[in-house]
Amino acid sequence: MNEYEIMLLLDPELAEERANEIIQRIRDSVEGAQGTWDGHEPWGRRRLTYEIGHKGEAIYHLLLFTATAEALAEITRVLKITDGVMRHGAYRRVKGSQHTKAPAPLPVGAPSSARSYGDDAGSADDTDQDAE
Repeated sequence: MNEYEIMLLLDPELAEERANEIIQRIRDSVEGAQGTWDGHEPWGRRRLTYEIGHKGEAIYHLLLFTATAEALAEITRVLKITDGVMRHGAYRRVKGSQHTKAPAPLPVGAPSSARSYGDDAGSADDTDQDAE
């Protein structure tokens, strides 16, 4: 048995009841294969870097469980064909890892901390206009 986590991205237009059904189906699969359900951390609606299926947002869920490799293969097979699942990633957890909390969202108007290289040199033209 190995410890796994699945990052699940669900369609933002999906009804909450349907999302709960998908998560419950995964939990039932884990427990049906003599695995243990270690937790579910809903991260909420987040913006995507790139659109997936013409959608700019997804609802993120982090699922934590312990199961066999065969059970994980079956879960990922089912997720690939489940309507409402935009993407999923299944990863083996690092032993002792406690990173279940969602990262803080980035501030909307965060100032840039780096300047471009040409800014402190003035103009890009090195000729002296007054030397005529």
